[in-house]
Amino acid sequence: MQDTMLLGLEGIKKTILHGGTGDIPKLITGTKVTFHFRTQLCDDERTVIDDSKVAGTPMEIVIGNMFKLDIWETLLSSLRIGEVAEFWCDTIHTGVYPLVSKSMRRIAEGKDPVEWHIHTCGMANMFAYHSLGYDDLDELMKEPKPLYFVLELEAYRERLKVVPVLHGHGNKLYKQGHYQQATQKYKEAIICIKNVQTKEKAWEAQWLKLEKMANTLTLNYCQCLLRMEEYYEAIEHTTDIINQNPGGGSAGFQQGAGPGPRHEEGRQERAGCA
Repeated sequence: MQDTMLLGLEGIKKTILHGGTGDIPKLITGTKVTFHFRTQLCDDERTVIDDSKVAGTPMEIVIGNMFKLDIWETLLSSLRIGEVAEFWCDTIHTGVYPLVSKSMRRIAEGKDPVEWHIHTCGMANMFAYHSLGYDDLDELMKEPKPLYFVLELEAYRERLKVVPVLHGHGNKLYKQGHYQQATQKYKEAIICIKNVQTKEKAWEAQWLKLEKMANTLTLNYCQCLLRMEEYYEAIEHTTDIINQNPGGGSAGFQQGAGPGPRHEEGRQERAGCA
């Protein structure tokens, strides 16, 4: 274990447990980062709260996509590929961790992370906020504490390289009926495209190519909204596409949002998104 290093940020200390390889990557907006994490209490036993390796699936986030625990983006930005480091974080950085943990646990359990919010309202929603459904997380909500985050950076993909991966994940989740999770994948992919598109000159060839990619993903996103009976938002997005593509918008909707890719003879498969 190397000596503890300060990151230059208030309330954070870093200790390298295992050195990585290469240079520290520049995790720009739209970069997809894959990593393992372990969260521990700052007690004598170093009680483990969450461990992605125990769950069997690494964590994935897209930089700049408003991940609730934004301090993780900062911590990951200090790691090399393969590096394992322990970060002590004061309560100013850990207050929202119980909410993030709840979502991650529900995903690991094969549940919709926001299902309780979609299907409850009014008074029921108010009571739901009093408990996260996990005793240890409820305790952390009542009394926020400093935490140790042990992070291991596995891989990262920049901008457009991650779009087809997110698109594929979204389609898979759609076919499994996990519409809320699918919308998140489509949204992440759209954000990546839009970030790249801002660097291109509007209405030129590359800009139009990116716009077409974004529209396909937006229509898939709307297909999920329809399944969740979120009709107004679906109408808003599809109307925007039609207005931006006069004369071709209706055809684009039929081809892109239709429930799936075309067969060779031109008919659409009815099993999933495009």
